Amino acid sequence: MTRTSGTQDGPLTLSGAGLPDWLAPVLRVAETVEPTQLSRFLPPENGSGRQSAVLILFGEGERGPELLLMERAGSLRSHPGQPSFPGGALDPEDGDPQGDGPLRAALREAREETGLDPAGVQLFGVLPRLYIPVSRFVVTPVLGWWREPSPVGVVDPNETARVFTVPVADLTDPANRATAVHHSGHSGPAFLVESALVWGFTAGVIDRLLHYAGWERPWDRGKQVPLDWRA
Repeated sequence: MTRTSGTQDGPLTLSGAGLPDWLAPVLRVAETVEPTQLSRFLPPENGSGRQSAVLILFGEGERGPELLLMERAGSLRSHPGQPSFPGGALDPEDGDPQGDGPLRAALREAREETGLDPAGVQLFGVLPRLYIPVSRFVVTPVLGWWREPSPVGVVDPNETARVFTVPVADLTDPANRATAVHHSGHSGPAFLVESALVWGFTAGVIDRLLHYAGWERPWDRGKQVPLDWRA
């Protein structure tokens, strides 16, 4: 398979060629993981829900492997103020949700939200589609390698409050891990990194990726943080 480019007019493809060795476990996860290993929330069997995609972009910074994240604007109706992967709903021009539509949507949304140049991104895998019940999004997580890094930052403050990268070393550090507790009583994995509390869907996917890639370190699951936590 050929490397992908965000500027292609033809169908986008996935490629694991030329990836750094440290990404091999993540590629293996994409090829082998089952939906129920990632989440108990799976797309409705009746096909309802809004098709969307997120870009899980791995790069390499001064402290080694890192992930690109953003903080959603506090004024947004859906998941306001929450750290997340770049992404959003598929537009008609993205194409078939069962084809390369999620790949196109992930790159398009990342460009619109962070200023990322899609031409420097190599897409190498997708994870099983997952479901976010509160917003009824059916989400395809798209995995990318930031082969040629480009400047990123807030493009539209009405959509994005902050764009930042997180070293994988910080995500695997037990001191930065906790269980987030929602006022409804729901709890899930969380990461206290870069003056942010990463929780919800994004933290759940990161948690499972670390686990199945073999990067997870033992951490105190009894350490709880409320969702109004601030650094």
